Amino acid sequence: MNYNVGSNNISSSSVLRTLGLKNPKLLLLQTCSNLSQLKIIHGHMIRTHLIFDVFAVSRLISFCIETPFKTNLLDYASRIFSQIHNSNLFIYNAMIRGYSGSEYPNQSFNFYIQLRRLGISPDNLTFPFLVKSCTHYGSLAMGVQAHSQVIKHGFEPDVYAQNSLVHMYATFGDIKAATHIFWRMSYVDVVSWTSMIAGYGKCGDIECARRLFDKMPEKNLVTWSTMISGYARNNRFDKAVELFRVLQSEGVQANEAVMASVISSCAHLGALEQGERAHDYVVRNKMTVNLILGTALVEMYARCGSIQKAIQVFEELPERDTLSWTALIAGLAMHGYAKKALKYFSEMVKTGLTPRDITFTAVLSACSHGGLVERGFEIFESMKREYGLEPRLEHYGCIVDLLGRAGKLQEAEKFVLDMPVTPNAPVWGALLGACRIHRNAEIGERVGNILIQLQPEHSGYYVLLSNIYSRANQWESATKMRQLMKEKGVKKPPGYSLIEIDGKIHNFTIGDKSHPEIEKIERMWDEIVRKIRVAGYTGNIADALFDIDEEERESALHRHSEKLAIAYGIMRTKARTPIRIVKNLRVCEDCHTATKLVSKVFERELIVRDRNRFHHFKEGACSCLDYW
Repeated sequence: MNYNVGSNNISSSSVLRTLGLKNPKLLLLQTCSNLSQLKIIHGHMIRTHLIFDVFAVSRLISFCIETPFKTNLLDYASRIFSQIHNSNLFIYNAMIRGYSGSEYPNQSFNFYIQLRRLGISPDNLTFPFLVKSCTHYGSLAMGVQAHSQVIKHGFEPDVYAQNSLVHMYATFGDIKAATHIFWRMSYVDVVSWTSMIAGYGKCGDIECARRLFDKMPEKNLVTWSTMISGYARNNRFDKAVELFRVLQSEGVQANEAVMASVISSCAHLGALEQGERAHDYVVRNKMTVNLILGTALVEMYARCGSIQKAIQVFEELPERDTLSWTALIAGLAMHGYAKKALKYFSEMVKTGLTPRDITFTAVLSACSHGGLVERGFEIFESMKREYGLEPRLEHYGCIVDLLGRAGKLQEAEKFVLDMPVTPNAPVWGALLGACRIHRNAEIGERVGNILIQLQPEHSGYYVLLSNIYSRANQWESATKMRQLMKEKGVKKPPGYSLIEIDGKIHNFTIGDKSHPEIEKIERMWDEIVRKIRVAGYTGNIADALFDIDEEERESALHRHSEKLAIAYGIMRTKARTPIRIVKNLRVCEDCHTATKLVSKVFERELIVRDRNRFHHFKEGACSCLDYW
């Protein structure tokens, strides 16, 4: 028997029923629930020679490809295929489809080549999965070949082929090719629009992606997820959270993927209130807290300054992988809880999970912030000895930071010079930062000059070296460094601070005048300064090293972004309520000193996340012990 599967004259289900009258075992495929049952059916087909019926064997292979089991039966399908002598297009399409989403997507091309050698003509179901294989394999060259085959066989106008091509080119970042196909399509569906939105997002043109999103006549959940995750990937975290609110207002039910992007965005913004609302949304809608979503929640609470909540969420996770453990360890490290980070690291290892590169970065960072030099070296050396991991540049950077923060500057410099790999800018930068902390102009000058040669456009290194010179009273060298910055056109990025009040993010920059309540905020800070002066505050102008007189320097210090955020927080929150602030740059010494006194005088806990770590200010002291 030879059946033309998919023709208008006969359906696959009716043929299966007809075959089932003579071979009841074949009908059991419809209710097969495990591999043992499948093997029984397969054995029966071999004994009754039903295996030689092209339709029957095609159903068996199709079942393996579309298996409801957790076990992957692609290899099983391949072994069945190798025993067939009269494969048809349906079987080849099934194999191409199966491998398109597998670990070996390039195998789809081998089946396509076999199909063509046998003289079998592909159809409109062949090419979408062939193109998908190229996308999954990560080969644009193969994708272009697949595209040429689509054109050669006359399927370029087919909507499924076009959608797969748009998705492929968009995924590879060839937005020009994707756009060319998209605007020539006679019928554009939600899949087409979504692929283009994803492509623009990947290329960083998030504004164009949003324009397409707004033009769409119809959106599905994948579209919403693509746009929200696009904002998150392009660091437009405020927009990701804002679009989530629009999604809710339109009555669309978010899924785990959307919530992971939203929660991750809240983490970057330091928006605890919005993050808590997103978590509540997950709970209310009874979503499955999978590894991705669970890790996002742990990271969000840690990055928003609520480390105890991060620990609680972690402890309640139904399952944990290396990334979820790493998220918690990194969070503890950021908050300065070095011993707790090491405790969780030990527990992770005891569970049998193997630490990854990023896990070691997190635990070494904890040792650095905690001043645990010996323990840090032990962990660093265990990477290769116990886990077979070759230390990467970021791990070397952690050791340099560890030594530098502990004041072992000569050892740190020797460590860098003896590294088996060429040190990069972040490694040297860690040493330069340590020179600033410990006011070592000699090593700082050597390191700073190396960094300026490595990255002449990076403003931070000029500023750090200038500050080191100034603190050593080498004013002429400091002036020359500032002048060099001007000559090369290097500009320092403006510092900004974020504070969340009643679920809304407020952004402040130094000397900011855009906030509608700026005059009240400045008056409040002046009042704060008067009160903390009584407690011993004197403006530290060491970090305000501009070519201006002393009075102007002190005025500039009083307008640093985190000070404006603190003033606004005191204005708009109830007494004794913690104030949480996120800053994009490292906290300067004057702001650090001022914030400690604010916490004492106003009896407030202030939680500040800067570029390096968290600072918990309480009762006139900081959790970093002035060691940052």
